[in-house]
Amino acid sequence: MKISFYGSSLLSSYWNGAATYYRGIIKALAHLGHDVTFFEPDAYDRQQHRDIDPPSWAHSVVYAATPNGLGEVLKRGASADVIIKASGVGVFDRELLEHVAAAPSDAVRIFWDVDAAATLEEMRSDAGHPVRAALPSLDLVLTYGGGNPVVDEYRRFGARDCVPIYNALDPETHHPAEPNPRFAGDLAFLGNRLPDRERRVEEFFLRPAAMLPDRTFAIGGSGWDTRPMPINVRQLGHVGTSDHNAFNSTPLAVLNIARDSMAQTGFSPATRVFEAAGAAACMITDAWEGVETFLKPDQEILVARDGQDVAELMASLTPERAKAIGQAALRRVRAEHTYTLRAVQVDRILRSQKMRQQEAA
Repeated sequence: MKISFYGSSLLSSYWNGAATYYRGIIKALAHLGHDVTFFEPDAYDRQQHRDIDPPSWAHSVVYAATPNGLGEVLKRGASADVIIKASGVGVFDRELLEHVAAAPSDAVRIFWDVDAAATLEEMRSDAGHPVRAALPSLDLVLTYGGGNPVVDEYRRFGARDCVPIYNALDPETHHPAEPNPRFAGDLAFLGNRLPDRERRVEEFFLRPAAMLPDRTFAIGGSGWDTRPMPINVRQLGHVGTSDHNAFNSTPLAVLNIARDSMAQTGFSPATRVFEAAGAAACMITDAWEGVETFLKPDQEILVARDGQDVAELMASLTPERAKAIGQAALRRVRAEHTYTLRAVQVDRILRSQKMRQQEAA
């Protein structure tokens, strides 16, 4: 099928945590024969921080973040079999969603929510929210995660259907790598500084660092340069996707910390969970409902309820156990959580929806 996809960015992960997800899903859909055009605005300096070139598996279109630029790409993408608007584009979100909702009825019209917890929270407090208004005209909502609570709530808001398409691994992109001294240490965390994550970073990362002054810690991501850190924490700044394999392969363990809304919603593993597992990293994650759906606690991942747990896990973690956990995680995600498998799921959904439309015509 011909797919028009309006999202934040395919070419840059700069302040764009969905980049790995988009790349994995779209690349795998292309391998199944779909023709995908990804439209992204020239905004937030992302084009000045590209970390991939335009790929062979998708048509990449960068448009000016102006009304004229928007108008051009809306016309260009209007004839597709499937028209998708992702959440969090950052500019013209309302206009893009209204365009998808008003697309011809023979097109499959989809809202793909890569931050369902935040979107639903906004919708609860705003009866005029653009997503609430668009749901009756959309054929489907796909989400980055969330499980049954997200599905049920989207249906209560009027979605015809809602299906989670979870993050996953692209083994060609994320895999074990040679260690890099830049990322050396006992525990490393990678994530941008965001208001609804900072409190959990303080608890699960900075508190253990202060409790274990003889251990070394490293933090990567944008925005942390103005945040005071314990003396044993090394700040790395933005870590591009090309360095993620080395980042995950180097330290004794890597830390996953969900944002507040993702942790409360559950069943929302971040892309970094699968990136780290794909690099055979020993991962420690903050506790959230559904983690065992993806990786087995104590065998494929270590789960911490608070910073005290993180400190205790690190104090007892040996290189031998860390390696065993990382290898078990690698086997699990390669077998059950690849973007190839996720794309097969999406392909089945799209074909089923298209068939229903044809039967109803």
